[in-house]
Amino acid sequence: VQLQASGGGLVQPGGSLRLSCTGSGFNMALWTIGWFRQAPGKERERISCMGTHDGSPEYVDSVKDRFTMSRPSGGTNIAYLMLKNVKPEDTAVYSCARAWGPNCSDLKTGFGSWGRGTLVTVSS
Repeated sequence: VQLQASGGGLVQPGGSLRLSCTGSGFNMALWTIGWFRQAPGKERERISCMGTHDGSPEYVDSVKDRFTMSRPSGGTNIAYLMLKNVKPEDTAVYSCARAWGPNCSDLKTGFGSWGRGTLVTVSS
């Protein structure tokens, strides 16, 4: 059981990038999914979360209105995080994880099944 983030790379300030979170060994549709990032010298922070019963994703203030999370659809086991209008402070390793619970404020477990993250570098 693992979640693998991909799609990172070098992007200019103001640009866009789409990250993918691919689950293996389980059905992502049954789990709450969270996106996280860890910038150099900083602790990992949760930036987005979407439960199985949530109508809308939750975002940390620093990415609200710029990042958009979507859950797996169409029978796929892939969640996405669309980054728009990126800033140099968005530079970080981005990863995804799962937790059991119907929504982000009612989790029965901590986030786990971490896979390798993907590096996003925002620079001109």
